Amino acid sequence: MVSQQMRDVSAQLRAQRAISPTGSGSVADMRTTMEAQQGSLPIPADVDSLDLTVAGRPARRIRTPGVYEDRGTLYLHGGGYVMGSLNTHHELMGRIARATDAQVLGLDYRLAPEHPYPAAVDDAVAAYRWMLEQGIAPGHIVIAGDSAGGGLTLATLLSLLSQKLPMPAGAVLFSPWTDLTSSGASISSRAAADPMIAPEILPPMAAHYAGKQPNDTPGISPLYGDLAGLPPLLIQVGDAEVLLDDSTRLHERAQVAGVDSVLHVFDEAFHVFQAVPHLPEATEAIAEAGAFFKRVTG
Repeated sequence: MVSQQMRDVSAQLRAQRAISPTGSGSVADMRTTMEAQQGSLPIPADVDSLDLTVAGRPARRIRTPGVYEDRGTLYLHGGGYVMGSLNTHHELMGRIARATDAQVLGLDYRLAPEHPYPAAVDDAVAAYRWMLEQGIAPGHIVIAGDSAGGGLTLATLLSLLSQKLPMPAGAVLFSPWTDLTSSGASISSRAAADPMIAPEILPPMAAHYAGKQPNDTPGISPLYGDLAGLPPLLIQVGDAEVLLDDSTRLHERAQVAGVDSVLHVFDEAFHVFQAVPHLPEATEAIAEAGAFFKRVTG
């Protein structure tokens, strides 16, 4: 049952999009807007953070009281591969740390169009290697991300497989963007329902990220990769998203490949609703992610 809070926030997003369409303006403008909107969320007093450099990239280690130091989440933020930062996702990472009872390592991977594919994948793989070098066992690591960060999470797993590196215990994907060709039926069927993403903004972002590579390259659109051998997946998505089919098709293909995949479609939820802390659905989603983390890491 959808909450009234979810409906209220959806209405606010529609009104805001009517004034300033999502994806309008330059990449620099979009970055500034996202920083102003998401980077201003208050951080609870019990969330402790430390900025550091991981494999040559800025990163942020986030803890809450009582977290286990021998396990953690590598978090890859969303933003269409062209925006987003440690600041825009700090609050969300704090809630993940609290739910998992483990530290979260947020990574400021390189963004397009300045750094197209495979820069982001290379940075994520390097950060995962760094966590292993710190003595964290692969079975105690979960990789997670939202939107483009969810797609990047999946692409990172495929890269680890190809390099025959030890796999993490699992992955959590919030509204992942897994198909940059925009071939899912929900691109059109959910266009009127989606309060956040207009289908027309996706191709320019995809072009920035893909560069000279075809959009259906598995490292860019991991939906088209060989999923056999992936660790357990938790996929969360709203049914009011143009990217709904990026999750449903991933879940179906993962199951066919023999992957332990759990899909949770939230009624009337918008893209990455988990980032809105006061939503009951966000509380449920983060609790589910915490339970998944504890199950797969033991």
